Amino acid sequence: MAYNENLADRIREALIERGVENIEEKKMFRGLCFMVDGKMCLCVSAEEMMCRIGPEYKEALELNGVRGMIRNGKPLKDFVYVSPVAMKTKKEFESWIDKSLAFNKFARATKK
Repeated sequence: MAYNENLADRIREALIERGVENIEEKKMFRGLCFMVDGKMCLCVSAEEMMCRIGPEYKEALELNGVRGMIRNGKPLKDFVYVSPVAMKTKKEFESWIDKSLAFNKFARATKK
């Protein structure tokens, strides 16, 4: 599982800076996922960050450097992959973190 360790560190630091508790890191989706309150919130896969942002994902897909998540040949709602192009600045990066954390409050945990 090759993923950008620096990006993982940036996500980890951003979550800590925001006082997020109950964070668990799991290796999945060929990368590293950050579970918040038992729910998938953010992941690092290769050079991209996967964000679970909820219904806002439809609008996000129109942005340069953002693509949808496809699983078993079907688009997954609520999730987007954000390439380095779409998170060049600290402000852009942090906006993806904030969107993911905002939706996490309403997201359902996956069944075990």
